[in-house]
Parts: sequence; structure tokens; C-alpha cells
Amino acid sequence: MMNEYAGYTIKWVTLPWEREQAYALRQRVFCQEQGLFAGHDLDDIDRHARLLVALGSVGGWHDAVVGTVRIHETAPGIWQGSRLAVDSDYRRQGQLGPTLIRLAVCSAHALGCREFYAQVQHQNEPLFRRMHWHTLDWLELRGVRHARMQADLNFYPPCHDPLSGMVISAATRRRVVEMPTFLTGATV
Repeated sequence: MMNEYAGYTIKWVTLPWEREQAYALRQRVFCQEQGLFAGHDLDDIDRHARLLVALGSVGGWHDAVVGTVRIHETAPGIWQGSRLAVDSDYRRQGQLGPTLIRLAVCSAHALGCREFYAQVQHQNEPLFRRMHWHTLDWLELRGVRHARMQADLNFYPPCHDPLSGMVISAATRRRVVEMPTFLTGATV
């Protein structure tokens, strides 16, 4: 059952309950909905990745994780985004996925990112192109066609405070943008 939230905060995980709910959301999206993994989608990358969440807010208090993504550095200055998931009840909100993507790239940029990549499911490639990502090539991951894409960092200024993150109001949902269900950059 969907709660109506007055706003959403997109930020890095700072509390244990945020991490637990983010992993539970990924399990629902990647295992139950999409059938990409049996049981869970956790892997070695989760040990060192930075986890971001979209939190629904009630009366100024964070209530629940409704979206998540993880980022990690694969080599000095080279970053990867993966496991973007938005709860099915909140996908039509329109700005959760794009704001998670924006904070992921902007916060990596603040940490010295020179190149940012992701493998994006084919149906989500147009959204990423609109957000200034370039398709490098195509590949098959877990039986699903993906675009290997790179963000144009000129459109993602460094965000030096990802713990506070970004806030969007529920009124923003009036500007609905087609958004990704998930980003599966580390599904192999």
C-alpha cells in the first residue's frame, strides 16, 4: 500500500534501517519482480559501495526507503553505478530515479570521479540519454539487453554534501518523466 509523501530526500545511507530497507527493496525489484537473482542480489561490491536512498517523508521525518542505487570506484577516478531500484508504487512519481542518478554522479564527481559508467537496461537507455549519458555499446547481462553508458560529467557538478543530499517535493511529480525501473551495472 502506497503512502502519500509530502516530499522525498535523496541522500547517502547514514542509518542501519536505511541500509536494511534499501537491500529489501533491491530484493523485491531484482529477485521477485524481475527474476534476475534467486534469493538476493547482494555481492562483493556491496562491501565497499556507497549506498544512496530515496526516503519518503511525513511531517519532516523520514519514513521509508522508496528508491536506492549504489556507486563504487573501480579504479582511481573511475566510478560505476548499479542496482538502481525504485519501489513499484513510486515509479510514477517521476523524479526519484533521475534524482538518485544525479546525486550518484554528482557525489562521485566530488570524490574525484573522472569517468562514470553504468550498464542500463535497454528500456531505460532513452532516459539516460536525456540526462546526458552516452551509449558506448550493447551487451547481454542475465538474459537482458543493456547499454553500457557513460555520464557526461559537465552536466553533473560536484556535490560535496551527499549525506544531506537533495530534497524534492511531492509537487514535483506533476512533471512526470519516464524513469528507469532499475540499473543493473553489476548483475554479472
